[in-house]
Amino acid sequence: MFESGELRLVLLKLIADEPRHGYDLIRAIEELTGGDYAPSPGVVYPTLTLLQDMGLIEESAGEGARKPFQATKEGREHLEQNSADVEELFERLEEAGSQRRQGNRPEIGRAIGNLMTALKNRIAHHGWNEALLNEVVDILDEAAQRIERAKPPSDQ
Repeated sequence: MFESGELRLVLLKLIADEPRHGYDLIRAIEELTGGDYAPSPGVVYPTLTLLQDMGLIEESAGEGARKPFQATKEGREHLEQNSADVEELFERLEEAGSQRRQGNRPEIGRAIGNLMTALKNRIAHHGWNEALLNEVVDILDEAAQRIERAKPPSDQ
């Protein structure tokens, strides 16, 4: 998802927007990408350590053992100097999320769920035999073929 140095900029920008813990940062990136990508803790936490070592972030006051990070003055200046790159990165993340959200249609999930329920109920109440298995397979194959032949949306 990210090339060299890009994750640092994303994390820094998210922290500059509001103080966050490592886990909060992982979830924020996952939300931006519509669930398409969530960086692993093994990538995020070393990057946070690097940002601290560079003087771009610092721990802020917080309750409990987990202290959120906040951007330092140097961190905010670094973001300003790299604002074009940061803007491009966030546009890319949001585009990935937008494409993912567009592809996730609840109606399709509901219909697939109905199909699975019908199959489970049929098996639970009547069991399987070869004739029924062949009929169900034919129905599913026909549905797949009809979906493939469906007219694409017209460009408007």
